[in-house]
Amino acid sequence: MIEVVAETGSTNADLAARVAAGETIGTGHWLVADRQVDGRGRQGRVWSDGAGNFMGSTVVHLHAGDPPPHTLSLVAGVAVYAAIEALAPGLEGLALKWPNDLLLDGNKLAGILLERFGDAVVVGVGVNLVKAPELADRKTASLADVLPPSPQLGKEGFAARNAFADRLDTCWSHALRLWRSGAWDQLRADWIARAHAFGTPLMVHGPDGAAVHGTFAGLDPEGALQLQLPGGTRRTIHAGEVDLDRR
Repeated sequence: MIEVVAETGSTNADLAARVAAGETIGTGHWLVADRQVDGRGRQGRVWSDGAGNFMGSTVVHLHAGDPPPHTLSLVAGVAVYAAIEALAPGLEGLALKWPNDLLLDGNKLAGILLERFGDAVVVGVGVNLVKAPELADRKTASLADVLPPSPQLGKEGFAARNAFADRLDTCWSHALRLWRSGAWDQLRADWIARAHAFGTPLMVHGPDGAAVHGTFAGLDPEGALQLQLPGGTRRTIHAGEVDLDRR
């Protein structure tokens, strides 16, 4: 089910509040906003509302035997990538960036935010369909900037958003079923196949703020980033802010 509201502060916060209040939010229920005035991303960043863009959240209720909850960020990345491919077939330059971004020609096209509340994980997704917000710390992109005008992807109305929401619902449901059925290894491989190329220069700011430079070397079995260091050793990154190293 896709529930659409005209305006809200944050779809993630709304679903979290409803779960905390005891409301039953079924698997596959999406809350999508036409306008979001207090959206947020990782590290406390503000996510511009960008009317016409996709801003939505869903809930995963954790079950015994599920893979580690943090891997849902990568599962969501695979689903968002597939949904964008369906909306814009043949689009070049798409790449997933660990742990939760989708880039277009190196610029941020989409972001994913996971927030856990007890045995529930709220998964928020933001995709720049028709407008690229201006961010102080990174370059952004939108699909409308790189695709020719079409009835399905224009700068007016919500046609692109609605089409994307329908496709994302399908792609997410499929990916979540795989995740729950023991296919995490396949999903991990799917994520790696859609990421930037092995050897891509990366810069990681760890929890202590120190910068580490290396190159992309894949993911470990639990979805942590593998960073190849200049000296030839490999470091496993479990948390941190990752950017393309444009030096």
